[in-house]
Parts: sequence; structure tokens; C-alpha cells
Amino acid sequence: MSRGWFSVFTGFAIGFVLLAAPLRGQFAYVANFESNNVSAYSIDGSNGTLKPIPGSPFAAGSNPISVAVDPRSQFVYVANSRTKNVSGYSIRANGALTPIPGSPFAAGNQPASVALDPTGKFAYVANFVGSNVSAYSIGSEGALTPVPGSPFAAGSGPFSVAVDPTGKFAYVTSFIENSVSAYSIGSNGALMPIPGSPFAAGSKPVSVAMDPTGKFAYVANFIDNNISAYSVGSNGALTPIPGSPFASGRRPILVAVDPTAKFTYVANALANNVSSYSIGSNGALTPIPGSPFAAGSEPVSVAVDPTAKFAYVTNSSDNVSAYRIGSDGKLTPIPGSPFGAGRQPISVAITRLARQLARCRLPL
Repeated sequence: MSRGWFSVFTGFAIGFVLLAAPLRGQFAYVANFESNNVSAYSIDGSNGTLKPIPGSPFAAGSNPISVAVDPRSQFVYVANSRTKNVSGYSIRANGALTPIPGSPFAAGNQPASVALDPTGKFAYVANFVGSNVSAYSIGSEGALTPVPGSPFAAGSGPFSVAVDPTGKFAYVTSFIENSVSAYSIGSNGALMPIPGSPFAAGSKPVSVAMDPTGKFAYVANFIDNNISAYSVGSNGALTPIPGSPFASGRRPILVAVDPTAKFTYVANALANNVSSYSIGSNGALTPIPGSPFAAGSEPVSVAVDPTAKFAYVTNSSDNVSAYRIGSDGKLTPIPGSPFGAGRQPISVAITRLARQLARCRLPL
């Protein structure tokens, strides 16, 4: 029986979710905080249903809290809060996970979130107690090597880290200081504060997400029950969008933007639902008709698959809610949902299909 998300929250922070890319099929990975493992699923591309991969779940460190997949769908990385490290895995053709040689890799004190840059060269981990960000270069076999100068200072209680789609900037929420630290990313992966950083957020910013065009950033404010929206300047600086912040449900946790840059989704822990918005030309958020949409008990994170057809939400009821996304952004439960997970599933990451990866043509 899960303790419920708020029991976890009293001792820690919630990680940020990234979308990424598969080899032959499409897969989803869920970090189970209390089971100390990762559930792996194949995704049925026709209806979005989840099917456990043979061998799942796969062992992780103690209290895995955030999971990310690299853009080429070769590797999976999981931040383990209690063991202060990052587990790395290679992805087999069927979606099964194999530990990378040298894994786990040391992180800072109580890592809360892991994110990768869009080229797959660098990984970043927000260390909640350490008030800093560990930065790594990613080797050809997936091993993590600290970049020079790592870790880099952040605000007090860094909770979530995100990298913009150009790979030029990184953003970290400071849960205690109510702000967002912004950095430019050097050619070697080092982080340099952007002029004007940190930028003000609402009360207890939990997560940050970038839209796929790189024009906007969104931050979920846990106590204020709203979403701060920003336009991103050419130098990475954040400017509040007119009308921001935008109301959400009670205790928003993770915010995600769909790959078409049309919609934003937020998991509301105490409302047991997902707020859904359409994104205006200036980045402003407008509730989608029918929003919010029901989820499981104390939903934590939400991720949209790279085809923009499906969305997945982790619930403290030890399962994952799955939805089909309508042309208007509306969420409709997929038959068979919710799908079972481990104890206290917190973070979910989704891979791309091989044909999507070919279209990306990332500079490697």
C-alpha cells in the first residue's frame, strides 16, 4: 500500500519528467519511489495501452525520484534520492534495461531531478539539499563524467531542472527561494548564470518545463495553485507573460508541454486531476473545454508521448493513468487505464519511435 505522495513530499521533492526517443518500438519508464525500481512498458501505438516489458521492473537505487531518456533512446537515467546517485541503463531492442558499466554515478545531496540536453551530450541533476546542479558529459556507452566546475551553484532547494530545446540554456526551480535560476550552457556542458538570474516565481515552484519551440517556459507553483508563464529571450532571460500566473488545480506538481507546442498539462496532487490548457501565440494559457480531467489518487507527474497522441500520469495509487489526446487537447481515458506500476510511482519518461528520431536529425 502506497504511503501517498504527501508522505514522500515531507521528506523530499518531486523530479521532472523528460520526453525522449526508441529504437524499434516505443517505451515508457516509471520511477517507483518506494519500490526502488523502474517499471518498463511497451506502448501500443494504435491505442496507447501499456504492456509490461519482460524482466520489468528493473532495480534502481534507493528512492528513485526522476527518470529521463536520452534523445537517441539509447539510455535511461534515474536520480536516486536516498543513495545520492544516478542509475544509468542502456535500452535493449525490446525496451528492457541493462545497467551501464560504472553505474550508479555519484550525484549531490538528495538529487531530485535529472534532465538531458537535446543533443544527448550532457546530463544535469538538481540536488535538493546540496543547493546545486551536477553536470555530466555522456560517453558513447552512456557513462556519466562530471564536467569541469561541477557542481554549479543554484538557489536554495533546487527542485526541478529542464534544458531548452536548442541546448543553449538550462533552468532550475528553487523551491525554498521561490525563483528560477537560468544558465547558459557552455560547449563543454558547464553552466553559467544568465544576467538577471534568478527570476521570480510563485510560492514553492515545483517543476519547470520548456515548450518545444524554445519560446516559452512554464513553472508549477505548489502553494499558489497556479502556473507561472515566461517568454524566453535570446539570451535565455525569462520575462513574465501577460496574464501570468494562470490558475491550476490544488497543489500542482509537474507541468509538461506537448511536442506540438499547442497544449500544456499539469498534474494536481490534491485535486486528483490534470489541468489542461491551450497555448496562445504569446504563450498565455487558456483552459481546454472539459478541463480538469480526472486522474488517480494524488497524481504527481504527466508526460506526453512524442507522437502527441497519448498522455500518461503517475498516481500515488500505484498506477499510471493513460489518455488519448484529442485535436483540441482534451484527454480521454484509454481502455484498460489505469495500468499497474510499483509502489509510489513518481516520474515517467517516454521514448520516440525510430522514424521520429530520423526526422530529428540531432547534431551528434
